[in-house]
Amino acid sequence: MSGAAALFMFAAVFVVLLAGYPVAFSLAGTALAFALVGDWLGGFDFAFLQALPNRLYGIMTNETLVAVPLFVFMGVMLERSCIAENLLETMSAMFGRLRGGLGISVTLVGMLLAASTGIVGATVVTMGLLSLPTMLKRGYDPRIATGTICASGTLGQIIPPSIVLVLLGDVLSSAYQQAQLDEGIFSPKTVSVGDLFAGALLPGIMLVLLYLAYLLLVSVVRPAAMPMPAADAPRPPGGLAALQALLAPLLLILAVLGSILGGFATPTEAASVGAVGAMLLAAGARQLTPAVLRDVVRSTLKVTSMVFLILIGASVFSLVFRGFGGDDLIEDLLLQLPGGVVGAMLVVMLVMFLLGFVLDFIEITFVVVPIVGPILLSMGLDPVWLGIMIAINLQTSFLTPPFGFALFYLRGVAPAEITTADIYRGVVPFIAIQLIALGVLALWPSLATWLPQQVYAG
Repeated sequence: MSGAAALFMFAAVFVVLLAGYPVAFSLAGTALAFALVGDWLGGFDFAFLQALPNRLYGIMTNETLVAVPLFVFMGVMLERSCIAENLLETMSAMFGRLRGGLGISVTLVGMLLAASTGIVGATVVTMGLLSLPTMLKRGYDPRIATGTICASGTLGQIIPPSIVLVLLGDVLSSAYQQAQLDEGIFSPKTVSVGDLFAGALLPGIMLVLLYLAYLLLVSVVRPAAMPMPAADAPRPPGGLAALQALLAPLLLILAVLGSILGGFATPTEAASVGAVGAMLLAAGARQLTPAVLRDVVRSTLKVTSMVFLILIGASVFSLVFRGFGGDDLIEDLLLQLPGGVVGAMLVVMLVMFLLGFVLDFIEITFVVVPIVGPILLSMGLDPVWLGIMIAINLQTSFLTPPFGFALFYLRGVAPAEITTADIYRGVVPFIAIQLIALGVLALWPSLATWLPQQVYAG
């Protein structure tokens, strides 16, 4: 009966969320309400909630999570320093004289912005405002234009430094240690955010290449959808102009990722390097004014407060969920599925994909991964591979109609002549590409595990 109460609590959270209540309060409030009713009926022991102060203290003293506000600060500061505008102008001029060149430039800029900021919403909105009118003016099919922008904007989910990977790394580290302790291994191995950063590089590059291959294919098969530029289109910039636009983000990427992969800094320390580097770039662009700094700090505080408040609410929810025996119920369900670990993995991926329609990646990471992570890892799955699969899966749900978050971001800034149906149809080929990437990664896990093994072999 208590296991059924855990499932009812999970369903109740969705009802409360659909009613429009904030996520953090929905998680904690629903869990406490079920705990009170369960205690009254004799089906819940309030002793489970005695672990809550220790969990909150662990959140407050978690050095890994310090990287979250630093990466958010870096991303917001870069958004204010006109780097995206300079990149788009340069890339558009460099590739704009090719058929499909604007689509290629948007994809490459999306990749660079993902590696510089890691913030999906800001990337989609920025590219929607800057590149969508230009693509439409040059005769691009609205579906190609909107699909390219949405897909490129979500690369911040998988290409490091990604806030998704920071949060996943922290949660998977705890899940991995718990799985090993449950197996009687009392000197457990660990997995770090740096492992996930290294593991995400090759799959992220693979996604970019698949996007580019699709755009090149469309330019050949359907040339009218991606017309050649007019004769008066801007000439490609000279080497110095292109270098000036590309140098700033490339140096920042090298400083952040290079320091992590080279073993010179932890992800948290590298995040501080990125934050300082973003300030220097803004100062160089003459954008670092007191008003801008105040705006960036406030935005960072809002996002960070949201993340940590959701984490606290998720901690309350998970404690009550376990108090009702929900983790044992989920474990029994996964172990009894046909197909063993493959069947369990498919079901978990499908559930996370569907949850991505109504929940943000933060809630899924903090609520779902701690429940299913130890079970999947105890089946012998590699934690880095599992983390990258989850990240790409969540990125796919960001693109999928009718609830994909990237679609809402672009709809908010798209011109009135762009219909919602155009956006929905435009992302369908990219969703197929995402699924292909998931399949390739499932067949060849070494795409995610090889680089971390090489980097951290010593």
